[in-house]
Amino acid sequence: MSDHFDDLETRAPEAREREQFGQLPSVIAHALSAPGWTAQLTGIDPLSVGSRTALAKLPVLRKSDLKDLQQKQPPLGGFATRPPGRLKRLLMSPGPIFEPEGHGGDFWNASRALFAAGFRAGDVVHNSFAYHLTPGGFLLEAGAHALGCAVVPGGVGNTEQQVDAIAHLKPSGYTGTPDFLKILLDAAQKSGKDISSIKRGLVSGAALPSSLRAELKSRGIAVLQCYATAELGVIAYETEAIEGMVINESVIVEIVRPGTGDPVPDGEVGEVVVTSFNSDYPMIRLATGDLSAIMPGRSPCGRTNGRIQGWMGRADQTTKIKGMFVHPGQVAEVAKRHPELGRVRLSVTREGEQDAMTLSAECAAQAGGLADAVAATLQSVTKLKGKVRLVAPGSLPNDGKIIADERPVG
Repeated sequence: MSDHFDDLETRAPEAREREQFGQLPSVIAHALSAPGWTAQLTGIDPLSVGSRTALAKLPVLRKSDLKDLQQKQPPLGGFATRPPGRLKRLLMSPGPIFEPEGHGGDFWNASRALFAAGFRAGDVVHNSFAYHLTPGGFLLEAGAHALGCAVVPGGVGNTEQQVDAIAHLKPSGYTGTPDFLKILLDAAQKSGKDISSIKRGLVSGAALPSSLRAELKSRGIAVLQCYATAELGVIAYETEAIEGMVINESVIVEIVRPGTGDPVPDGEVGEVVVTSFNSDYPMIRLATGDLSAIMPGRSPCGRTNGRIQGWMGRADQTTKIKGMFVHPGQVAEVAKRHPELGRVRLSVTREGEQDAMTLSAECAAQAGGLADAVAATLQSVTKLKGKVRLVAPGSLPNDGKIIADERPVG
């Protein structure tokens, strides 16, 4: 039995880069047939976007902006290349943000993640992701079907009924949130029902702490995670190595400084920005709002694509200070105007019953007058006065946090 889904997973990284960026100009050209992308990528020549450097020059589309864009141009903001009636399903995520599912198998490219988690053709899979209006249930079901599995559409809730279905149908695999898997196991134990047929799981949508993973393993279930969104499908997934998440072959991932579209060095925590190759709903530099970092080296599992550390928090740290909103992009702009600065962090505190802010900035050569110059830029960009503290390189945490709200609560 092969350890890998196909040869794409083990190709030389240089070949992957060459092939993906060889396809990208045609993907962008196709996207420009949709009015939303025509507006987003005004003046962009698709043929010029054939490298990571060129891709990084394109504007990002923020997921947080999709709701307003869809209200202005319903139903999908003009980003789908097919009219609504030619799609398979029209779905709704919290927000609300509306999402399409196109025709064809494995629309969200979930089968690789399922394969890496040990699912194989002929397996019966119990799927406890939501089906009602939301994409989650369909996302994993489409991947399971593409892999050749049968699916029990459990959805969410109705715990006793789901336990009955598992005890009778005896699925070998589970998809859903990790917490709900524990709920099912506890309910089965309490009722005396046997659901020990489940041996593996692919989970998402909630944290999987090591303690919960260990408990599920002790109860006979090997669980791996995937990271997915409705717009992009599965972005990355764990393998048996359990060392970060391998990037899916269907996307290009960049990590950028929060509030900007500027890529950060590997290992630096930043916002996950993804470009997909979906012909019905292409996404060009979608800023997910999630934080992660590119891991060094290759996975011991033999897959050669890059890895991310997984979900590490939210990138949107917009904070109201003295009645005015300060955005991560504004803090990043201050740093950009002073090339001497490295990593920066704006701390928001209370002093004398008033909001106060201090910009800490890493700087190797602390030239005289630099702190005052940075303070002037900070005031110019944010319209608020703040202190500036220059610190040694490596002093600030590598956690992707641009704005730290340290004001007491209550």
